[in-house]
Amino acid sequence: MDNIILEVGLALGLIAFAMLVAYRFNLSTVPFLIIAGILVGPNAPQLGFIDLRFIGTESFISFMGRIGVLFLLFYLGLESNVSRLIKAGRSIVTGGSIYILINFITGLTYAYLLGFGLRETLIVAGITTISSSAIVAKILFDYRRTANPETELILGITMFEDVFLAVYLSLISGIVLSGATSIGGVISGGGIALGFIVGLLLLGRMVTPLLNRLFKISSSEIFVVVVFACLFLLAGLGETIHVAESIGALLLGLILGETEHSERMEHMVVPFRDFFGSVFFFAFGLTIDPMTLGDAAWMAIGAALLSLIGVTIASMIVGYKAKLSGVASLNIGFTLLSRGEFAIIIVNLALAGGLSQILQPFAALYVLLLATASPLLAKESERVYELSTKVRNLFVKRSEADNDSEDDDPAVQDNVPRWEED
Repeated sequence: MDNIILEVGLALGLIAFAMLVAYRFNLSTVPFLIIAGILVGPNAPQLGFIDLRFIGTESFISFMGRIGVLFLLFYLGLESNVSRLIKAGRSIVTGGSIYILINFITGLTYAYLLGFGLRETLIVAGITTISSSAIVAKILFDYRRTANPETELILGITMFEDVFLAVYLSLISGIVLSGATSIGGVISGGGIALGFIVGLLLLGRMVTPLLNRLFKISSSEIFVVVVFACLFLLAGLGETIHVAESIGALLLGLILGETEHSERMEHMVVPFRDFFGSVFFFAFGLTIDPMTLGDAAWMAIGAALLSLIGVTIASMIVGYKAKLSGVASLNIGFTLLSRGEFAIIIVNLALAGGLSQILQPFAALYVLLLATASPLLAKESERVYELSTKVRNLFVKRSEADNDSEDDDPAVQDNVPRWEED
């Protein structure tokens, strides 16, 4: 199809249909948008003048998706509070360390047991460790949890993951692409990412009065352009120094959220967030070849189940240390369970290094499973917690009943075996 406008129109029509179906069943739109992308794309048939392969517009739709991630994270930052985030610094470092350690060791062990070599094992561990910041943001918006007490910890762990990702990508890129590693490069990459994040947060607090004056713009047209210019410049600067562009957008949102213009910015960015954010998940689905998913089905299902167990354990430990309720702790785990853009980055590195071809369908199906499960579980976290509490209480009551029956037994009370009484 030579008509790019028509192709984009078809893509938006499919996105709208997927979202209508999701709203009809009162579910998150994320899995529906991803599945819609999978069903079309390069492997879809051409029906007359209607070409659902999106060959001519794939790169444009992908770029629109990248913009969607920026708006999702920027708005999330605006909704949050940088002062609270800095005060919770210790909890974030502790929680992020626990979360990454449990999930990384789980992925590493799983890949080793499957018989992968060292390089493939490191790739699998990376895929199963890092959450999708875009899906995390979408879940928090869809379920109106941006003001919840656990949200600042979720955001902090997301940023902590980015520092880990910067270090890890530096490490595995050396191993995968050249077969060697540079300790200096790893330390430098991690230090730059950490310095960028912490430095911007601290700087943002100091220049808030200046920003209040800078954004005091009466013209809505100029205001929009200035805000968007700051967003793209800071996100691009972050990407230049190997910090994920989405984290740059989140940091800008956190900084501008402290200004007196934050509410105006929120109202302005909502339509862009919803439009481009939906395109991101559809574009992600376009990258998945459904014909290859069956080869890695059991491998991906096993990894998804282990990840669910891992994030649940990690979230309960993190929540306990942060003195959060059981439901809030589960919210952390189920929200961070999602995997997405970072997993695709890591598997693309594996393909560039000539590693096992099974890694691509594994990553695609694994991401699809968790991108679907995470919003559903996060929505029902309260019910899941109540059900687990009932099951635990049932086992406790049975155990107590068994102990009481033993205590009522005369032979047990006298500590005399029955065969001796006979």
